[in-house]
Amino acid sequence: MKVSPSRILVTNDDGIHAPGLPVLEAIAHALSDEVWVVAPEEEQSGAGHSLTLTQPLRIRRMDERRFAVRGTPTDCVMMAANHIMKACRPTLVLSGVNRGANLGEDVTYSGTIAAAMEGTLANIPSIALSQAIRPAPEKTNWSSAETHGRDVVEKLLHAGWSDDVLINVNFPSCNAEEVKGVKVTEQGRRDLVGLAVEERTDTRGFPYYWFGLSREVGRPGHETDLSNVRNGFISVTPLHLDLTHYETRSALADAMDQTFGD
Repeated sequence: MKVSPSRILVTNDDGIHAPGLPVLEAIAHALSDEVWVVAPEEEQSGAGHSLTLTQPLRIRRMDERRFAVRGTPTDCVMMAANHIMKACRPTLVLSGVNRGANLGEDVTYSGTIAAAMEGTLANIPSIALSQAIRPAPEKTNWSSAETHGRDVVEKLLHAGWSDDVLINVNFPSCNAEEVKGVKVTEQGRRDLVGLAVEERTDTRGFPYYWFGLSREVGRPGHETDLSNVRNGFISVTPLHLDLTHYETRSALADAMDQTFGD
């Protein structure tokens, strides 16, 4: 199925004032004359596919087609599709450009991915875009996404994809001219994921904590989104909404039949 970019919704999880949002807006405006921005009022990194249910949502209109939502990325897409743009829903959702890659198991935490997932659940073709920042996170190099983002999105729109799939795009942390190409690949998994809990003390003597993820790179010799971005390629990974593992389902069904068959 080919995808029309006639009416684009741009969102993110880094917040309405994030530096990656103008990068994605520029890509969107190069593809369409009608671009709407509905993004969180504050940073929502790591929010995953969370939905605000226990408190009211507030929307701040910043311009004719620009809104800040005091909520999660999922809230933003839901509010855009079902309220702000209800009369004329988006034909495409672009989420990002996230500061930091969303690779491997990151997709389970990422609000950037969740916004694209919510768009897909709403039957709107959706793409998540992220800019890797390793090995120099102190200075994000946006040139890879800025230079190659439009071309990648255009090719994806031309190719099309199934309506139960969202697309995860990650740009390597290098200058645009150093990008080696684009690879369509699979979701990777790191060998080791550890959670570091750092304890600090506030000015009144009470403890508080920061989470930090300690991660090893993926398995050597196995080509995934992790290895491709690390090696200077733009990674494109189709993610399926159906999380069922069918081989295990079949095995468990056989086991249940044996248990109650006699």
